[in-house]
Amino acid sequence: MSTSGLKQISPVPTAADFLDIVLSKTQRKTPTVIHKNFKISRIRNFYMRKVKFTQDTFDEKLSAILTEFPMLDDLHPFLASLMNVLYDKNHYKLALGQLRTARHLIDQVAKDYVRLLKFGDSLYRCKQLKRAALGRMATIMRRQKDPLAYLEQVRQHISRLPAIDATARTLLICGYPNVGKSSFINKVTRADVDVQPYAFTTKSLFIGHLDYRYMRWQVIDTPGILDHPLEDMNTIEMQSITALAHLKSCVLYFMDLSEQCGYSVEAQCKLFHSIKPLFANKPTMLVINKIDVTRLDDISPESRAMVEEIINSEGVMHVQVSCYTDEGVMELKNKACDALLEHRVDQKLKGNKINSILNRLHVAQPKARDELVREPFIPETVKNRKKYDRNDPERRQLERDLEAEDGGAGVYNINIKKNYMLADPEWKMDIIPEIMNGKNIADFIDPDILEKLDALEREEEKLQAEGFYESEEEIFDSADELEEAEAKDSREKKLISQSSKKSMKNQAKLPRTVGLRTLSELSSELTKAGYNPSRIEERAVTLAKVAGAKRKRARDEEEAQMDVDEGEEAEGDWMDVDGEDQPTPNKRAKSNLGAAVGKGKREPQTDRRLAGMRDHAQAAKAIKLRDLGQRRPNMLAKAGESDRAIKVKMPKHLYSGKRKMGKTNRR
Repeated sequence: MSTSGLKQISPVPTAADFLDIVLSKTQRKTPTVIHKNFKISRIRNFYMRKVKFTQDTFDEKLSAILTEFPMLDDLHPFLASLMNVLYDKNHYKLALGQLRTARHLIDQVAKDYVRLLKFGDSLYRCKQLKRAALGRMATIMRRQKDPLAYLEQVRQHISRLPAIDATARTLLICGYPNVGKSSFINKVTRADVDVQPYAFTTKSLFIGHLDYRYMRWQVIDTPGILDHPLEDMNTIEMQSITALAHLKSCVLYFMDLSEQCGYSVEAQCKLFHSIKPLFANKPTMLVINKIDVTRLDDISPESRAMVEEIINSEGVMHVQVSCYTDEGVMELKNKACDALLEHRVDQKLKGNKINSILNRLHVAQPKARDELVREPFIPETVKNRKKYDRNDPERRQLERDLEAEDGGAGVYNINIKKNYMLADPEWKMDIIPEIMNGKNIADFIDPDILEKLDALEREEEKLQAEGFYESEEEIFDSADELEEAEAKDSREKKLISQSSKKSMKNQAKLPRTVGLRTLSELSSELTKAGYNPSRIEERAVTLAKVAGAKRKRARDEEEAQMDVDEGEEAEGDWMDVDGEDQPTPNKRAKSNLGAAVGKGKREPQTDRRLAGMRDHAQAAKAIKLRDLGQRRPNMLAKAGESDRAIKVKMPKHLYSGKRKMGKTNRR
């Protein structure tokens, strides 16, 4: 886990804001209307719901805070130690523990008062119990003022930490203040660390990234360290010590032999020996910086002896660089990265993980069948072949050389014919004629086409004789057998569709037209494959004609049936002479008001706007009264009498909820 995962923590509200959020949500999300005439069970449930909702909201908010803040025991040792240095581990655990205790106390308060509310005998007593429960919860939360403020400060500081990945390939820069550490990280990465000519310019960890061998590397710039006991180090220096102790990296220890940093060479050597135990099992490089001012050969023999003692120690490499002139900067970067890669490979070879991988590998080696030595055979032509040399004037001409001689790219046109493999090489450059032996080359026909066609016809006749094209429809003796067969067929189709849906559940959806092929496409593909599609085309045309005739016959039968039905209706109206009370067909139908109604199929028999009205005058009066009643809502810009929208920006919980008995202006 890197520090980037710690930046997703939500802001922690203060104790007062916490109470406002929870109590406002309780007011908005729970019913607000109660009356003393309600059943006592309803009154109890009303106030019990408020207490339970408040407790649930407190529990939800506190659980979110406790979940988002990491447990130090679950973090990488580097991140845990860094948080201990920056925020004090005991204080951090104490703050989270107090919030956990507050959550437990609120749950207990809610449980106790819900038990008391079950025995409330009046509206007043239930209300007082609710007030007492919410008051005790609020008192508990007010006591968490300091832990909440501390956790918010921790969250803000964590969000400003660099995103350090404790498991990535890392170059760690350390040394005395003002020896050129920040200048180096600015040179090799895109980091922009502040560089000033005084000590302790860098007060926290800074990170930069670089690419080497197509891999991502992180470079960490640590604050300067002074040579004094661990107990006397401040928070700035302890960040460097934490990084050196817990990060698997290549350590770059910077030294300034010119002593412009304000510290002598002897003090810098002593610091190296003091923190050398932290370099265990890590590739270490001694970086002699500012060689544009002073080189190793320019210092006094005593100082030089102390530096060479460090250089000659086991596992220490040294590089001389100058961040001012860029001399040796790239060499230092390459050496450090290569040293860390070799160290990581060695560590993996020494570990137990490689054994589990090697146990799964098996290299098969063939056994000799006799004692005869069979050396690899290389043809003499291959041995004698002259190696291609670009500067040799007698070298073999490549296509690239021909292109350069004939005008270069865009002008040169490659001759494909020279690579043709023909019986006579002289035929390569011949022009293919259009007419040959009195025939058009474009109309060339396969000489075996007639034999292939006869074979295809014989195959079709064989299939027809075997009954391949005969109908497979069964003839049923009764309607029951037909229904049973249809039901069985529908069940099988349903099972097939369900199985296909399950199989296609995780597949890409394709449009329905993807699988459709036209007859012309099918014919062209068969022709390309060397088959004659004429019989298939004739069969498709015949089937299309049969289907069209069938559809036309069905339409004619439907029209004839409709004509017969209309004739029967007309005959029933005209020929029934016994019923003299029926109206004659010459008379037109009338509506409720006596108006004639048209015989059009789409015209309604009655006017619904006049339903329930005596005449048009009564209907007009009703419309006038409706418009008059709508005038006041229109003046107030309301959609109707049920429109309760409040245009003024006011707190929502004061105007929402059920409106029953009593006034609502004091809510």
